[in-house]
Amino acid sequence: MSLFLLMTNYYIYLWPVMGTLYIVPTPVGNMEDITLRAIRILKEADVVLAEDTRTSGILLKHHGIQNHLVSHHKFNEHGTSASIVERLRAGQTVALISDAGTPGISDPGFFLAREAIAAGIEVVTLPGATALIPAVVSSGLPCDRFCFEGFLPQKKGRHTRMLALAEEERTMVFYESPYRLLKTLQQFAEAFGGERQACVCREISKIHEENCRGTLDELIAHFTQTEPRGEIVIVVAGAKK
Repeated sequence: MSLFLLMTNYYIYLWPVMGTLYIVPTPVGNMEDITLRAIRILKEADVVLAEDTRTSGILLKHHGIQNHLVSHHKFNEHGTSASIVERLRAGQTVALISDAGTPGISDPGFFLAREAIAAGIEVVTLPGATALIPAVVSSGLPCDRFCFEGFLPQKKGRHTRMLALAEEERTMVFYESPYRLLKTLQQFAEAFGGERQACVCREISKIHEENCRGTLDELIAHFTQTEPRGEIVIVVAGAKK
């Protein structure tokens, strides 16, 4: 355990110094989309928590990072967070990464950050890669005010959520699987109207990056003819005032 010496005229007190939890964004596509600070933190950390150690291992090897990787994902985070907090209490530096983007944004991260904060541990989030910001800016739709909806419920509550968003005036950003894209666009057209402007952003920062813009009806026609592939972000215009 790291200790802090406090000297008085008569006594020496040893105060435990707790570690820091770093939330570190990783590239959503191009491996060069990582900051110098992120690379340094990952090299200096006592342990790196990864959503998928195989995926993250490729990125770390590319940047010459040889730190110990520990699996931390949505299926085990409730069970492993307590032991991680104990590591932090003991003075270790812990870095959390996900497969791509910023942990906590539709990825594991929120629960551990909350537990660390509750334990009085410093949590530092580095700025960096995320899919939603490039998508909303590249869409050509207003980006001064927008709302991020992430992944919509797959079944229960999905239709209700879409109807609730029908009158939303801000630009809306959604994550979606390529396998559900066409169905989602069709549901958006039913809820928002087929003439609503939208943009489907695909494979952001990768070789086959593409932005398909048009009305929902036009996008439905396009992806009926062209099978969607890769990581998908949907940006939909808000309702007109």
